[in-house]
Amino acid sequence: MADTSTPAPGTPPDGESRRDFLVYAAAAVGVTGTALAIWPLIHSMNPAADTLALSSTEVDLSSIAVGQAITVTWRGKPVFIRHRTDAEIDAARKVDLAELRDPEADDKRVKKPEWLILVGICTHLGCIPMGQKPSDPKGEYGGWFCPCHGSVYDTSGRIRKGPAPLNLAVPTYTFLTDTSVRIG
Repeated sequence: MADTSTPAPGTPPDGESRRDFLVYAAAAVGVTGTALAIWPLIHSMNPAADTLALSSTEVDLSSIAVGQAITVTWRGKPVFIRHRTDAEIDAARKVDLAELRDPEADDKRVKKPEWLILVGICTHLGCIPMGQKPSDPKGEYGGWFCPCHGSVYDTSGRIRKGPAPLNLAVPTYTFLTDTSVRIG
């Protein structure tokens, strides 16, 4: 049997009405308005331009002699960069990992054996260990010594003695050339 019902005059054949269109349009305007009102709040949570500028530091390594160490600042933290001697590299490689509190092989802590790059903050209470200057005490393992509580680090920045629970942290870094590095 054929459908004999006919839509009322002025009613669209697919069942949509003007009221449905107005509901959808109002919802779309409401969603857009809400998004535009919330956007400044979301955008304010992004880091400031000066913070982004500190997110990485480029260092020229060409002036650092073998056996010398420098300190640079990255994200407000001291970063130790040491141009290690062959003796320091050998001493770091010969360590029995079973003796270490936080076992980590030297080759996992460096990208190039002659360059050691570490965040210079003691993992015990956040002090800055000594050992960057030639006159500084380096402790019995030739690395760094934290005078506050006696933590001693070796030539790979691994904790060897004292209360510090972990090795000195290795930041993210990339060698740009043989004589320059980007930290961060």
